[in-house]
Amino acid sequence: MKKTITIITLLLTTYGFSQDIKTESETEKTKMETFASKTGVITKFTDNNLSNLKSTHTVAETRVRKVNSGGSEQFFYQIEKPDKYGTTTASIEYSDLLEVIKAFNSLKSEVESDLSKNPDYLENKFITEDGFQLGYYVSKGKATWYMKLEKYGSDKTLFINDLEKIETNFIEAKNKIEELKK
Repeated sequence: MKKTITIITLLLTTYGFSQDIKTESETEKTKMETFASKTGVITKFTDNNLSNLKSTHTVAETRVRKVNSGGSEQFFYQIEKPDKYGTTTASIEYSDLLEVIKAFNSLKSEVESDLSKNPDYLENKFITEDGFQLGYYVSKGKATWYMKLEKYGSDKTLFINDLEKIETNFIEAKNKIEELKK
């Protein structure tokens, strides 16, 4: 009898705790998802295409997306990478884009120093609240720049050879958003 009560208590405790556990992806929404998924209001998306971003293995499309929802508007810089099963899209809110540009300039200033250290492996990156990553890693005396578009999943990364193209694309997005805000 004592053994049966112990087993029932153990099962109830396990079941009770398991009901409260949520995966990280269920609880966290990006700024775009939060703003664009309001219920009971009309939401309008307006895209303005920008220059494509050529990566090592593919070409990513970029755009500025204006989202009007319930009388408010927000702007997002989007990078869309085609893959085998569809597309992966990063949506970077305007204030985050400004931080990404600052981080990019900081990372650029550090890459030569990191290369000179000749580490076996070194990674230097910036991550937005929504999980977009921009950075580089140093291995075998070479720096490889990348952008990870989404926080979760595989095949979500663009490897970029042309740093000038990244910078030009970021500035193009910033300028387009500022033009649309007027």
